Amino acid sequence: MSADAMSAPLPPPPAYRLSQRMSRMKTSAVREILKIAERPDILSFAGGLPAPELFPLEAIAKAFEETFALEGRQALQYSTTEGFGPLREWICAHLARKGHHTTSDQVLITSGSQQGLDLVGKVLLDPGDLVVVEDPSYLAALQTFGGYEVDFATVRSDDAGMDTDDLAVLVKKRQPKLLYVIPNFQNPKGTTLSLERRKALVRLAQEHRFIILEDDPYGELRFRGEHLPSLASLDDQGVVLSLSTFSKTLAPGLRLGWVTGPRPLLKVLTIAKQATDLHTATLAQRATARLLATFDYAGHIAALMPVYGERAQAMLSSLERHMPPGTKWTKPDGGMFLWMELPGGLDAATLLPRAVEQKVAFVPGAPFFANAQQPQFMRLNYSNRPPDLIDEGMRRLGAVIADAL
Repeated sequence: MSADAMSAPLPPPPAYRLSQRMSRMKTSAVREILKIAERPDILSFAGGLPAPELFPLEAIAKAFEETFALEGRQALQYSTTEGFGPLREWICAHLARKGHHTTSDQVLITSGSQQGLDLVGKVLLDPGDLVVVEDPSYLAALQTFGGYEVDFATVRSDDAGMDTDDLAVLVKKRQPKLLYVIPNFQNPKGTTLSLERRKALVRLAQEHRFIILEDDPYGELRFRGEHLPSLASLDDQGVVLSLSTFSKTLAPGLRLGWVTGPRPLLKVLTIAKQATDLHTATLAQRATARLLATFDYAGHIAALMPVYGERAQAMLSSLERHMPPGTKWTKPDGGMFLWMELPGGLDAATLLPRAVEQKVAFVPGAPFFANAQQPQFMRLNYSNRPPDLIDEGMRRLGAVIADAL
């Protein structure tokens, strides 16, 4: 080889060759909007954010302090994939009080319930499998399952949640691998699956042998009406996997969630988690277990509910005052969101830049639809703002909508 050849610059590396599944994964509309909404001058109703002033800050700080003082070396060490035993036992006792009886070997601690979504997709879904979701459904679940190259089938929903009559017609024609549902205060609509439909949904899963993934991050946050039994508590044949989290009740920064379900599935999920992150943060688990050993968790939830109920009512009343005729919205009994349909065929995505100019933000609804997107919807979060700012935000938003008609 000549000296000139040896000194010649190397050719540029080839373009990155991404996996095929990445072509199915879209950026999160909420995450992108939050970049705008973080501006301090914006009244944002976009994120699914709990009220930070209601975090039990002092109790959490004390629990971390005691954890460092009494078990610091263990809390900073590697741990088991399944999760810290006392925390799993607390979750079992908590679920039992709500009629869902399980054992600690049926609980897997995850890094937020979002990791639970991904683990379930990883162990259950192959390219081309059929996943059934509500229309609309939680966009991060659509993003996660879409990454596993599945096909989506959608089921109608109304104020009583997923339409199980529509589902019954669907499952006679096509065999689902998985059905994903948020039964309590659904994201994005804020609606709740009725007891009759809960029973029908579990019955259909048992008859047609598909897995239900019950995602319940908001179930504790009921400020009106009576709590309904979980799908898992209605299942005696092992067709339900359940997800939940401390993100909406204690603090999302803890990144602590969990999966419960049949032991054979939990074993496989644990193997998948080992390959993902080894285990959820030991420090957060031990400090949270220490907190819950003495903290009045039920009392904390009871204190949250009047605040969230007041904020939900403030938004409903503000919508009545400020929205132009023809605008429609849901009326949740708990949770953090409501769902609004714009009048006159308006497109929420095209309204967003105008809204931001008026210092108000929301999430356009189209990304929440798995197949045929409907642009005339938007999601609004009420839990993160006090009533006076909710009213001001809805006044600004109403003016933007009225100007666009």
